[in-house]
Amino acid sequence: MSTPQCEDVVLLTCNIDDMTGEELGHVLEAMLREGALDAWHTPIVMKKSRPAVVFSVLARPEDAASLRDRLLLHTSTLGVRWQTWQRIVCQRQTVTVSTPWGEVHCKLKLIKGRVVAAKAEYDDCASVAEAHGVPLRQVAREAERLALSR
Repeated sequence: MSTPQCEDVVLLTCNIDDMTGEELGHVLEAMLREGALDAWHTPIVMKKSRPAVVFSVLARPEDAASLRDRLLLHTSTLGVRWQTWQRIVCQRQTVTVSTPWGEVHCKLKLIKGRVVAAKAEYDDCASVAEAHGVPLRQVAREAERLALSR
């Protein structure tokens, strides 16, 4: 894929006003493990000024029904809404760079085959930074610099 590709995705949403933060986090992690492209919850205020969240899951069309059923099972919601959306996705490539403190994986963002950005993997940077007593930001910046200079 040398140019950004369009694809269909399904956005599942439901409003929740009676689950704890820990419960919401557990369901969010489960959605990602079970194939969601992304998942998040956004604070809202519902009727009678009750604090709540909109729980959102972005899914491939073929995974939407299963993830919708899991939302119904694992949350307190009584209903799930969904919409089909189109999105454009840039080509990505993962590279490994050797920083002065250790190896770090970086994602490269490509448009029309040209690298336009690099992002160091957080877990790698955190591990290397902790092991060598250097700031996380320093490790990430060096890794990204090295990835872009390839």
